[in-house]
Amino acid sequence: MTEPASAARLVVLVSGSGSNLQALVDACADPAYGARVVAVGADRDGIAGLDRAAAAGVPTFVDPLKAYPTREDWDDALTAHVAEHRPDLVISAGFLKLVGPRFLAAFGDRYLNTHNTLLPAFPGIHGPRDALAYGVKITGATLFFVDAGMDTGPIVAQVAVPVRDDDNVETLTERIKEAERRQLVEQVGRLVREGWTITGRKVTVP
Repeated sequence: MTEPASAARLVVLVSGSGSNLQALVDACADPAYGARVVAVGADRDGIAGLDRAAAAGVPTFVDPLKAYPTREDWDDALTAHVAEHRPDLVISAGFLKLVGPRFLAAFGDRYLNTHNTLLPAFPGIHGPRDALAYGVKITGATLFFVDAGMDTGPIVAQVAVPVRDDDNVETLTERIKEAERRQLVEQVGRLVREGWTITGRKVTVP
């Protein structure tokens, strides 16, 4: 069964295993989901995320930062490669590079990222560790549109994950990942089927 012509076009950016990418590819197999992954980009070769894309028959491109003279050149190249695929949404699925001004100018109102805490608490790359160290009883995952800050963009959705007394960083991170993946799939489908508006920090889905 093929997707309807109106299916939203998703470009997914990855740096690692691609488990969130796989969840999106699986969801897109249902025409009712309303989207299809048209390309997968990465900042490094030899990662499982690219293997997942190949297995699904999805075109890929790789833009390593070290392949360009400056970070601005890399940002220009990444922007151009994503733009070639005419995305309705660009999704960071474990993409570990901060994009630059040109990318945000092109895709800032449709570039989604997911973070493994309840923002604005505990931004950065060690969210679950920091939440655990602080002693919070509830953390979770946040889906947001990326802006120029560190995990500061307008929030689309959040899901809570209780912290257990016997949690360590690994067990808590794994439970957050499961909730994060479900939220990503659910909310991407909702956005592409219903649309959205961003007014200041408020994201509204009709």
